[in-house]
Amino acid sequence: MHRDILKWNGRTFAIIYLVIQCFAILSVAKDFDFFYFVQQWPASYCDSRRGCCYPKTGKPAEDFSIHGLWPNYDDGTYPSNCDSSNPFDESKVSNLESELEEHWPTLACPSGDGLKFWRHEWEKHGTCAESVFDERGYFESALALKKKANLLQALESAGIKAVDGKYYTLSQIKDEITKAVGYAPFIECNVDPSGNHQLYQVYQCVDASASEFIQCPVFPHGRACGNKVEFASFSSASSRDEL
Repeated sequence: MHRDILKWNGRTFAIIYLVIQCFAILSVAKDFDFFYFVQQWPASYCDSRRGCCYPKTGKPAEDFSIHGLWPNYDDGTYPSNCDSSNPFDESKVSNLESELEEHWPTLACPSGDGLKFWRHEWEKHGTCAESVFDERGYFESALALKKKANLLQALESAGIKAVDGKYYTLSQIKDEITKAVGYAPFIECNVDPSGNHQLYQVYQCVDASASEFIQCPVFPHGRACGNKVEFASFSSASSRDEL
């Protein structure tokens, strides 16, 4: 009887151990499934009731700018703030700062140098993809994806240009980005002080290696666009610094 109990306990322990190991393997394999690569249109960020402040380096170019590279799960949820032991370290991106200032500028108020923005993006999102890249690799990957997407050229080549008072259909904008990149984006709109819908952010999906655009497993829940979408120009948008 005693031997049977020991035998049963040994089998139970082995089963429990195997279950724990399986869960451990699954948790490692499911760090995340894909990335959202998100770019924003600066003029639309500024031309809203919230307004904006230009960075200390000056008014950004009239081009899409990076918002972030965000790990996500196929079910629409996402990990965040995954490693508090690996905070943002400016020294690791010091020789990238001129590129980041150009392609990943901050528009938040008060006017800043970008460090707070980049710190937030790395600590909230980048630390959840440490199996793919380190801090420097995170920012390098985002910069490479912006160049690869080249959203402004894709739109302008199709005659979709930032002109105040000119509207386009949502399908026009989506179709041209899809043609250029190969996969449909999610378009998020915001509204200007007059209540007009304007092109605000473009979400594109990227594989788990952060190198190739893919078909989105799931689209985010952003602000919907109306039938007419304005592609706002910086000529009408002002920063709080100019007011």
